[in-house]
Formats: sequence, structure tokens, C-alpha cells
Amino acid sequence: MDLFLLPLNHLVPFWVSAAVAGLILFVALRAAMSAEGRPSGWVRAITSPSSKILFALLFVAWAAVSGIVLGLVVPHEGADSPYGGFALISLFVGFFIMMGFLWSVIGE
Repeated sequence: MDLFLLPLNHLVPFWVSAAVAGLILFVALRAAMSAEGRPSGWVRAITSPSSKILFALLFVAWAAVSGIVLGLVVPHEGADSPYGGFALISLFVGFFIMMGFLWSVIGE
């Protein structure tokens, strides 16, 4: 019975999570339909021969921001630090930037 009362008991978190789920579905639908249409401007920008410069600059910016924030701003207080979430997100962002860089360099 608690499952049916969830939208009433926790109104804001329920609708925020429903909106995020809807946004994820919308992005997945747009990604699935993108093969049917012409490439948009940002697709041409990241698939052009000069995209390796874009991804290289993104990687340098990521390294600088992550290095400054994680190295200087975050206090080093042990493994149970609340800043681990930022480090994990930074790790994932760096992974995808490097995959884009490798894709743009090897794709030629």
C-alpha cells in the first residue's frame, strides 16, 4: 500500500524523479530517431576533422578543473570524505572525453 501512497507522501521527490525518468526517455527517443534525419550542427561539429582539437581542449580543461578542485580545494581527510561523489563524476566525465578524443583521432 505504501507504493500507491508514495506520490502523496513524498510529493516533490516523486515528481522530480518522474521528470528525470521522462527526460531520459526523451533523450533515448531522440537518439534512436537521429539516424533517420540529417545531421544537426553539433553532430557535424564533433564529427568533423577538427573535432580532435575540440576533444583535446576538453581534455585539458577537464584535467585542469579536476586537478584544481580535487587537488587544492578538497580537503584530504580520508576515504569517507563526502567529496568522493565529485571524484567519481569527474572520473566518468574524463573517461567519456577521452573516448571522444580517441574516436576523433582513430576515426580518420
